[in-house]
Amino acid sequence: MAEEAKAKGNSAFSAGKFNEAVQFFSEAIELAPLNHVLYSNRSAAYASLHDYESALKDAEKTVEIMPDWSKGYSRLGAAHLGLSHYEGAIAAYKKGLALDPNNEALKSGLSDAQTALRNPNSSSSSAPFGNIFQGPGLWAKLTSDPTTRGYLQQPDFLRMLQDVQRNPNNINKHLSDPRMMQVLGVLLNAKLRTATPEEMEREVPMDEVKEKASSPPKEEVKREREEPEPMEIVEEREKKLRKDEAQKEKEAGNAAYKKKDFETAIKHYTKAMEIDDEDISYLTNKAAVYLEMGKYEECIKDCDKAVERARELRSDYKIIARALTRKGSALVKLAKCSKDYEPAIEAFQKALTEHRNPDTLKKLNEAEKAKKDLEQQEYYDPNIADEEREKGNELFKEQKYPEAVKHYTEALRRNPCDPKVYSNRAACYTKLGALPEGLKDAEKCIELDPSFPKGYSRKGAIQFFMKEYDKALETYQEGLKHDPNNQELMEGVQRCVEQINKASRGELSPEELKERQAKAMQDPEIQNILSDPVMRQVLIDFQENPKAAQEHLKNPQVMHKIQKLVTAGIVQIR
Repeated sequence: MAEEAKAKGNSAFSAGKFNEAVQFFSEAIELAPLNHVLYSNRSAAYASLHDYESALKDAEKTVEIMPDWSKGYSRLGAAHLGLSHYEGAIAAYKKGLALDPNNEALKSGLSDAQTALRNPNSSSSSAPFGNIFQGPGLWAKLTSDPTTRGYLQQPDFLRMLQDVQRNPNNINKHLSDPRMMQVLGVLLNAKLRTATPEEMEREVPMDEVKEKASSPPKEEVKREREEPEPMEIVEEREKKLRKDEAQKEKEAGNAAYKKKDFETAIKHYTKAMEIDDEDISYLTNKAAVYLEMGKYEECIKDCDKAVERARELRSDYKIIARALTRKGSALVKLAKCSKDYEPAIEAFQKALTEHRNPDTLKKLNEAEKAKKDLEQQEYYDPNIADEEREKGNELFKEQKYPEAVKHYTEALRRNPCDPKVYSNRAACYTKLGALPEGLKDAEKCIELDPSFPKGYSRKGAIQFFMKEYDKALETYQEGLKHDPNNQELMEGVQRCVEQINKASRGELSPEELKERQAKAMQDPEIQNILSDPVMRQVLIDFQENPKAAQEHLKNPQVMHKIQKLVTAGIVQIR
């Protein structure tokens, strides 16, 4: 889309429709904000509108993005020259010549800037007709006149006209051209010498025109012949034609793709790439067709070519990411047969280093999950899992807890959905003092089978050992909902109540109290209670206003929080 907008801008610029050119180049910049050529082109369009301030900003942006591109300094020099910043223009042209010493446009610009610096007031006397080329209606007048309209299709005439616009002093060296005389006649509403029909119909070489016109001084002719004409406009037009032709092929390819005519689509994309090898989208589109056709190897080859060519052209990183993502998609398809997802995962990871696209990240996650699932499927064996669990049980009875953990872990690798194994391993971790690991296994056991009482007893026991008596009590009570007569759960409840009541009666020793308080202060729930302004006032009322404190206790939520603080040893009731 950026290339299309750029092509329209170039076309408008060539036709002298500079306002339209600015609009199209601006649209292209919004789509490709790091493309230095777009800023350069818009700078030229602004300069043609004599909006040199805007031209300067775009020229500065051009050299900022691409500091080793000589044309950027040509734009920068022209903008400075238009603003009469002669020293700035000279500096810009010199920087450009340092990069491209043989660039004639830079040499000519430097000469104009140096001349203007030496004679800042010479333009009005040396170029009496120069100002008429600065008016906003210039292109409208030339387009409306049937004679001069034909000149606008001649590249050398456009260069000559733009040269006079940039520096009115240069009009003197072009007055020998009969077309310039005709233009003066149109602009001044005067009858001057007209060009011959042959001159209007074809692009006349400058040397031939000079021979037919009245002979200027020999020294001037010699000087003009020594100055080679820049081919920028001609090259730009040829490039535009190539891009337009390539875009037509691409559109034809898109139409064929929508119709599922994949072979025809590939032919059009291939042709587009042959015409214009600077647009990587033709290669990535062709790769997409191969992906749709199931020709994954061909898709991968085109994606690799696209990445290589994009790096040569210093293309936008998003283009490279798109090619790598498409390659990853093809590798995922191949992995369903090869059972190897690693190449696809690597391609997606590389794409994300270029551009973090949510769709690419999703594809990476899916590929990693597919790899993990495949590994699990290949390793899954419930019979071996049962054997490993029994080995773990025997070692547990022998109090060989580390060895038992190894067998329980292998059992879970063979069958990760057995809640009993998680329960048994949680018991091992508890014996080894690895309480956080045991707590995770107990919670996983409950998750897999919420009705399995052993999971609750394991979890409650671990919480009890961690001296989180209120949490342990909740766990035991939850287990009793599933098995009301479970002796182990009922005993757990009794133990928790005893510890909680001990704290409530103030029967904790100083060491127990200190230990419990230190542990409680690390509990996020306790921290939230203590930081709650309402609860702070409640605690103050307990000390200073017992009557108000009694009212607070009627609130179940407040009572629950007070009980938490009592259990934690933060608050003691005497």
